[in-house]
Amino acid sequence: MLKDKNNQLSIYSILYNKIPENHILKLINNAIDFSFINKLLEKSYCKYYGRPAKEPELMLRLLILQYLYNLSDERVIEEASLNLAYLWFLGINPEEELPHPSLLAKFRVHRLQEVTMDEIITEVVKQCVEKNIIKSGGISIDCTHTHANTVKKVPERILKHIAKKIFKNLEKEAGEIPEEINTNIPNYKEIADHREAKATMKAYVEEVIAQVEEKIEGEKHTKTCKVIEKAREILEDPKFIEQKSIRSLVDQDARVGYKSKTESFFGYKTEYAMTTKERIITAVRVYNGAYVDGTGFEELIDLTKDSGIEIKEVYGDKAYFRKPILDVIKENGAEAYIPISEMVYKIDESKYAYNKDSDQWFCDYGNYTVEKQRKIRKRDGRESWKYKFDVEGCQKCPKKDQCFKIGKSNTLEISVNIPEYYEYSQRAKTKEFIEKYKERASQEWKNGEMKRFHGLSRARGYGLRSMSMQSKLTALAVNLKRIAQLVSSLSKNNHYFLLLKIRIKCFRLYKTVKVA
Repeated sequence: MLKDKNNQLSIYSILYNKIPENHILKLINNAIDFSFINKLLEKSYCKYYGRPAKEPELMLRLLILQYLYNLSDERVIEEASLNLAYLWFLGINPEEELPHPSLLAKFRVHRLQEVTMDEIITEVVKQCVEKNIIKSGGISIDCTHTHANTVKKVPERILKHIAKKIFKNLEKEAGEIPEEINTNIPNYKEIADHREAKATMKAYVEEVIAQVEEKIEGEKHTKTCKVIEKAREILEDPKFIEQKSIRSLVDQDARVGYKSKTESFFGYKTEYAMTTKERIITAVRVYNGAYVDGTGFEELIDLTKDSGIEIKEVYGDKAYFRKPILDVIKENGAEAYIPISEMVYKIDESKYAYNKDSDQWFCDYGNYTVEKQRKIRKRDGRESWKYKFDVEGCQKCPKKDQCFKIGKSNTLEISVNIPEYYEYSQRAKTKEFIEKYKERASQEWKNGEMKRFHGLSRARGYGLRSMSMQSKLTALAVNLKRIAQLVSSLSKNNHYFLLLKIRIKCFRLYKTVKVA
């Protein structure tokens, strides 16, 4: 059950006077009201029964300290018991005992669910909007990768571990492994051909599963049955043998992703939205490493709007130059500042120009299209436009042999979205667009900050849920750090303007007295 917060200070609390007013934790505490945490999580606790629980606000403040200074569960409790600033931020007296480190893990797993963390981030951002800390309406969206807390394994090795796991659970539940079961695991390392090694190990595991199922009973061997069920699920996945699915039994949610054509990683992707000027993260989503950037774009936009930010500009890299994303930005009445992707917008503008009013394409020689048709491929259902140029004009053209897709048919075949992209491409060449896009550079700084100083370069635990919790708590920590910086700079500016006003008044008074 939740106990009432003890607001009484002890005589030892006088030690807190040694903490300077410009300390980051004092700035955070003065800028953000965390009292909403208790109300947000009160339904997850029993009000009247059970042993009194640690206050949710206290537990969240401990997690904030943990991710702000990149500490483990044990280390944050150890540091907090010795650091006056930490104890002050937690809102307890210096002599009070701190929770056991194991309670932090329980709080993360059982209390802080996915929706709760989203609500906490949204509430913090909302307070920043209300206090005028966030003034801009520009947001930037990007993905950053995180390595899994394990190594990726080849299918042969995973199959070997599956066989060992089946034998281990069977021996525990049955007392011994029956002699009929083949426990001699093939040495796949001796097989030179990689494909043959995978086929051999797969056949062996399937044989073991069949032999074990003949000897066990579901009620007596529940753990063994669960391992076999999971093994079948892995074997039936066609991507598994091709090394495009599960690559570790320890972390079964992690996947292989690519940073470039030659550089890959094994782990997860964190996609987040951030205000461009204030550099405060407004929404976070986590996926496996194989995630395609921008798939969850609309969800990030909705979460950002929930925090009270009026989106006016959206920034992204080439991965976000897609029709659905541009449509969502347009629907929200915002301007898109995303560079054109050559993979999507395939047209040589040095040869062809488009007039949206007449819906015609013009070549550099001056010929123009007179007819257009919609084409749908039977093979894959892809749609395209076929613009037909004037036959007489093309026949007289001295460059007809050099034209792309123009010859006997005198047609220019393009994607259905190309005419719409053409207008955007012209805007992307303007100085205003190029200057504006420089604001997205803050996104890369934030990626580096979270990875280098707050531990986002590597997963702390295993699984998508654990990684999601880590990313969101990291985002909350860097937000609070940034809020402290903004509040500090605002107070300095206010102090400067106050002194300036005093000087001006003194000068006016001096002139008045002098004249008199």
